[in-house]
Amino acid sequence: MMNNPPEGTPAPAVHARSLTVVRGSRPVLRNLDFDVPPGQITGLLGPSGCGKSTLMRAVVGTQAKVTGTLDVLGRPAGHAALRSRIGYVTQAPSVYDDLTVRQNLDYFAAVLDPGRAAAERRRRHVSQALADVDLAAHAGDLAGRLSGGQRSRVSLAVALLGAPELLVLDEPTVGLDPVLRRDLWDLFHRIAAERGTTILVSSHVMDEAERCHRLLLLREGELLADDTPEALRRRNDTATVEDAFLHLVDTANALQETAR
Repeated sequence: MMNNPPEGTPAPAVHARSLTVVRGSRPVLRNLDFDVPPGQITGLLGPSGCGKSTLMRAVVGTQAKVTGTLDVLGRPAGHAALRSRIGYVTQAPSVYDDLTVRQNLDYFAAVLDPGRAAAERRRRHVSQALADVDLAAHAGDLAGRLSGGQRSRVSLAVALLGAPELLVLDEPTVGLDPVLRRDLWDLFHRIAAERGTTILVSSHVMDEAERCHRLLLLREGELLADDTPEALRRRNDTATVEDAFLHLVDTANALQETAR
């Protein structure tokens, strides 16, 4: 169970201690200790293959062979009570091509909030999600005829249904043009600021690190840093988070060589 935080300190949205994931005989995540503060954007950054997606699956409760402590919104990761409290966007858009944008949202809204009595609430949630991702004008378009960026926004709209307390976004801006990337990050900040939503977002694009309130830097399944962008730059005496990350990688490599 999660230890109680000091009085007056909000409980972390995600609390991990000695978090380890093994695939076959190979550890993918190694003894991670971190907390994700509530109501902020925490960036999970690192090169492809470092374990970002595995960590996100562990947080949402879909990853096998997880050991250690992993509490999410005060409950063990994967607990049934968390299903309606977490929105999750995978790297591949999760939409039905033969349904319109609104039909996709109507379907997932009914799954999340079933029953005739909830119909009006579902309509409000669908309309809000469409407005959030700026797709109201495309609500009647078939998802299969949308651009890649629009399909990604439909997946994000699905995750926003029901105003989840925690949004877990696995590289949501990959392959998008700079304008759309900017607009999505503006949306992330607005959701966090206005709704108090906690956002855990992964990326391998280091310039996106500067847009986060806090950062978890991963390399080969190990946590290199857990700090704010400003503190990382200052502590490593660098101008950018990318330079700080590279400095930390070089330091870790040197320590490994010394230990051999």
